[in-house]
Amino acid sequence: MRRIKAQEIEEKVKELFIESNLSLGPGVLSALERAYYEETSSLGKEVIRELLENAQVAMEERIPLCQDTGLPVVFLEVGTEVLIEGDLKEAIRRGIKRGTEEGFLRFSVCEPFTRKNTWSNDPVVHFDLVPGDKVRIILLSKGGGSENSSKALVLSPWAGKEGIKRLVLQLIEEAGPNPCPPLIVGIGIGGNLEGASVLAKKALLRPIGTYNPDPQLASFEKELLSQINDLGIGPQGYGGGITALAVHVEMAPCHIASLPVAINLQCHSHRWKEAIL
Repeated sequence: MRRIKAQEIEEKVKELFIESNLSLGPGVLSALERAYYEETSSLGKEVIRELLENAQVAMEERIPLCQDTGLPVVFLEVGTEVLIEGDLKEAIRRGIKRGTEEGFLRFSVCEPFTRKNTWSNDPVVHFDLVPGDKVRIILLSKGGGSENSSKALVLSPWAGKEGIKRLVLQLIEEAGPNPCPPLIVGIGIGGNLEGASVLAKKALLRPIGTYNPDPQLASFEKELLSQINDLGIGPQGYGGGITALAVHVEMAPCHIASLPVAINLQCHSHRWKEAIL
């Protein structure tokens, strides 16, 4: 049995929260560079150029990519041969609070009814037990604008793949510029209502430029990406051919009487980092 002190996890969470806000996630910069050459709209091209410049300045000067430094979402995979010494949940909470303060990030979390700031940036945490003696920490800094345009619901089984496609396209068309395109679109299919939502969030964590290993889902991802870009919304909603950089789909079995679907939109400032202890 391997022992890991909760303080080690606290330190790593603090570091990941800061670093996730200073540079884009895996594959995002390359995807934006490709989008710059593929975009046919002159205005859309200029928007992407400015996004690339913004990313460069953020990395060089070590300042946040966006003023919305996000609601922290932590995926923690704990090996079954690991013993955590200390309060794991409290360690994550402290790491986020310290990262906010030491990284000069924004406190963006409030009490839902009063809207009073909690001044702790309380994270959303998902725990998984996995084989082995390691702890994997994935930290996603999720902006509010794109989250506000996301949706989870349960369709009737007869809706099928075409019903999911219509739902995705309608959601993105109605959202327009609000989620700050070009987007990364995470889609979770199956499970139940909350299961589909977690799948959609996890889908965002796949490096841009990769496809689902299931050929059926990979084909669906490519089809959806093409149709989303045909909407003509374009970078930041100014029109053009690049409304999304990628579509990632994850799927799980579901009840015979339901078809749960979650669509989690992510803006161009797609920020996540991971570490293994």
